[in-house]
Amino acid sequence: MSSTPPEPPDPPAADAASHALTVLGAGVMGVGITALALGHGLPVHLVDTDRQRLDRARDRISDELRLAQLLGALPPGTVPGQLSTGTDAAAAAGATAVIEAITESADLKAGLLAEVSALVRPGTPLITNTSSIPVEELAGAVDRPAELIGTHFMNPPYLIRTVEVIRGPRTGGRTMSAVLSLLAALRREAVVVRDAPGFVTSRILHPMINDAARVVQQGTATAEAVDALMQGCLGHPTGPLRTADLIGLDNLVDSLRVLHERTGDEGCRPCDLLLTLVREGRCGRKTGSGFYNYR
Repeated sequence: MSSTPPEPPDPPAADAASHALTVLGAGVMGVGITALALGHGLPVHLVDTDRQRLDRARDRISDELRLAQLLGALPPGTVPGQLSTGTDAAAAAGATAVIEAITESADLKAGLLAEVSALVRPGTPLITNTSSIPVEELAGAVDRPAELIGTHFMNPPYLIRTVEVIRGPRTGGRTMSAVLSLLAALRREAVVVRDAPGFVTSRILHPMINDAARVVQQGTATAEAVDALMQGCLGHPTGPLRTADLIGLDNLVDSLRVLHERTGDEGCRPCDLLLTLVREGRCGRKTGSGFYNYR
């Protein structure tokens, strides 16, 4: 009779007091990463150019912290870190690490990273949180390419313990060590991979979701049937289309476009159903509907 294997132990503890994060972007991932850091006692300065989005982000972060606490996803007895917000990236100058988590656009990311690179102290890791854009594409925009590294946190970051870490060709050893120390302070398990479009997770998962959406588009099965078969027959924990709604269909389309442009793989061209849902504003959980209705 088989038994459930025990949960792996936490990564070695690291000193939260030695970290002061700046997170750029108050979207889904920026909010999630901020909540994860605050819940582990790290102070965070959250930056976004939209003041109203920042104000809404405070409520969303509080909600995520409460849920993470209820689910036992935060270390017991930890005093939450202090949150500050602002619209000026200049606040990143005093950070021990900067995590960029804006929309999946190479041009926008490169522009923001170039701005921040000129502000921070030499030796400060610049972390681009991306699902598909190669780190080397962005490295030319920063003053010190050795300080740039990629991460791919999964949503929600407080529940998913593994983080894909992308070491670009010019990422330095000190940057690598500093980011692994930061992830240890967040009790995340880092898996380091080489730089490539989509890295590992997105290169495998996103074309699969595109295929699942295409099956629904062609009328072969409903979204519910696709997910039920993937869960029941193939062991996918949530089903690809529920996963797509959690990722955000707009984010998924952006990632697929990056993959298609950089690999030429026609399987990565976003299917018509995905494009239609995004055009209609049905981007998944964050908008209240996508493949499923969450209202």
